[in-house]
Amino acid sequence: MTESYTDVCRRLPAEWEPVDAVLLSWPHAATDWAYMLDEVRRCFVDIAKAIMRHARLIVVAPDITEVERDLGPDIDRDRLILCPLPTNDTWARDFGAITTVGRDGRIYLNDFKFNGWGLKFAADRDNLITLAMAENGVFAAERINRLGFVLEGGSIESDGCGLLLTTSECLLSPNRNGDLGRERIEAYLTEALGLKKILWLDHGALEGDDTDSHIDTLARLAPPGDVIFYTGCSDKEDSHYESLRRMAEQLRGFTTSDGRPFNLIELPLPDAVYDPDDASRLPATYANFLILNNAVLLPVYGQPLKDRQAADTLRVAMPGYEIIPIDCRALIRQHGSLHCVTMQFPYNTLAIWKNG
Repeated sequence: MTESYTDVCRRLPAEWEPVDAVLLSWPHAATDWAYMLDEVRRCFVDIAKAIMRHARLIVVAPDITEVERDLGPDIDRDRLILCPLPTNDTWARDFGAITTVGRDGRIYLNDFKFNGWGLKFAADRDNLITLAMAENGVFAAERINRLGFVLEGGSIESDGCGLLLTTSECLLSPNRNGDLGRERIEAYLTEALGLKKILWLDHGALEGDDTDSHIDTLARLAPPGDVIFYTGCSDKEDSHYESLRRMAEQLRGFTTSDGRPFNLIELPLPDAVYDPDDASRLPATYANFLILNNAVLLPVYGQPLKDRQAADTLRVAMPGYEIIPIDCRALIRQHGSLHCVTMQFPYNTLAIWKNG
């Protein structure tokens, strides 16, 4: 008898499965946000309040009184967990635990190493957050020490049924896992995450992206698992046109866990956004959305036509989900967006349900 995916000892859930909570790491004066702290905190408040409408919120920060002040007095304290911990920065997607679900339904926190996207930035404090949260009793789940392997949550997408979507530029970067080749990385991830199939994108990149082409900037799996939203570009004069064209062509050759073609849905590429300080192009993308229970938090960039087109595309393709646009022009000043600053935890992950 052929083993079904539900028979394997663990699986990597899809983002659209029921969520207990979402993690944020609050901006503070010792982060790269210091020069625009008030502006980015307003964006974080918008994200936090949207999350709390649909799930619990966990916030890590060196000074939780700053978080309480920013969120204000009118929030539901029963839906908020504050963790006073030292942090380097705010990219919870990439240092947060990657959860797997056992055959018995138990949740496991896979604590992979975060090395600042290939040793580009300091990550010593962020790399200890999962362990500290586990030791402080935040989780009901068991932590698995995987700090010998570098893996960022933004670099992988799961359909919940054993299929992983990723990019070769990121996962094969020598500054992450040394000289490990594709076969050895596939073998490790297959065992650790209970995979059946890995799809590698070899094309696609956004200017200003520090992550070496994280998948969550380019192509996203969506319910029921045979849908991929991807970043497209119709302007042949845009520097992204050729790489995104080749990415779309490669996506058309991919198949689902059971061998069917994907339903590919193109998201527009935002009009070019430039850093006001050095005029470099910033990696604005609508693909960096968060699926959260019955909602989708969508980053938008003050571009009424493109923002509306992206929201309408999601709304038509994901009936039953509330599409919540959030202005993320502040976030892309540090080369990330909405999905990058969040990490979801599946249902039954938490041990703490309220503060106090």
